[in-house]
Amino acid sequence: MPIRSVTAGLLLNPLSATLNTSRRGARATIRASIVFMCSAIVLFSAIGRAGADPSISRPPEFPDWPLVLMTHGDKLATVDSDQAAKEIFVTTIGPAVKLPEPAGTIGAKALPAKMSKELMMGEITQSAQRLVAALAAWQLAETVTKSLKQTGDSLPAPPGSSSQRIEWLKANGTFPSLTRIWSSASSPGQDPSPTADQLRERAELAVAAGQTSLEASQQAMSEWWRLKSWKDRVRTLRGQTRLCGTWQWVIHNHQQHHQEQKHSLLFPPPGKDGTGIAGLAETIVLGDAVYLRWEIDGRVQEDSLLFTKEAQRLEGSFVNSQGGWGSISGKRTAGCSP
Repeated sequence: MPIRSVTAGLLLNPLSATLNTSRRGARATIRASIVFMCSAIVLFSAIGRAGADPSISRPPEFPDWPLVLMTHGDKLATVDSDQAAKEIFVTTIGPAVKLPEPAGTIGAKALPAKMSKELMMGEITQSAQRLVAALAAWQLAETVTKSLKQTGDSLPAPPGSSSQRIEWLKANGTFPSLTRIWSSASSPGQDPSPTADQLRERAELAVAAGQTSLEASQQAMSEWWRLKSWKDRVRTLRGQTRLCGTWQWVIHNHQQHHQEQKHSLLFPPPGKDGTGIAGLAETIVLGDAVYLRWEIDGRVQEDSLLFTKEAQRLEGSFVNSQGGWGSISGKRTAGCSP
């Protein structure tokens, strides 16, 4: 039975004091639960809000997420498609979160197919869309949280979002609590003296908003980092592509009576790290320079090489943890096989 449904007759008899006390106690209990659940928002949003706390040191290269939400919240509130997300990232969000180079690359017109593949255009465009989706979901959750603080006991009015926008957000991120926000806020309670069920629903909405803020902030940071490290991944991809193939390896060790060893090494194409090369722990290719680090049975060897003869040969030297040193020459004997 709803807490408010006490008849006039009951209010005239001596039991009225007991009923009123019970009613106030139930309301107090529910309100206490709301206070507890709303306080969880602070915990759920801690990661994203750290940038707004001057007492917390934020690396200068990291975005000020709360400032981004506050400054560009109106634009984020209108995004409901991949194309709209791409456009706002290129023109607004990318520069605002210190990603001007990915934004410029994604916004480039008529790139050749080969260059687009080399620059990983499909991957970074998807990351940009997911970053915008995360910020849009975060902004929506913050709007609901702010409304909860302003509407007393009733549920806030539904946020200004279409069902299309909600579906787009769900398709571009992992926000399990987003549906709960939408379903609760779409049926606001207007009763100035709400029932226990309405108060409970308000508390659940507060928790869902806090959880969505956390989920969105985590995705925003993850996608931001992928875009921030994009150039490093492009360089790695280029290096792996250039090194890919079969090589005849000749090692001349000055320590061991100038002994020579010959090996056939198969460097795999990108995406198949380690295939056919036991002990290769690290590979770095920057332009014509190649660095290889080998780790086998506790022994370490480092090779420093340069491409020559139009990348058909490698020449350089090595040192190892046993004091060995000498020269290395490599000759490509077969091209790259997928």
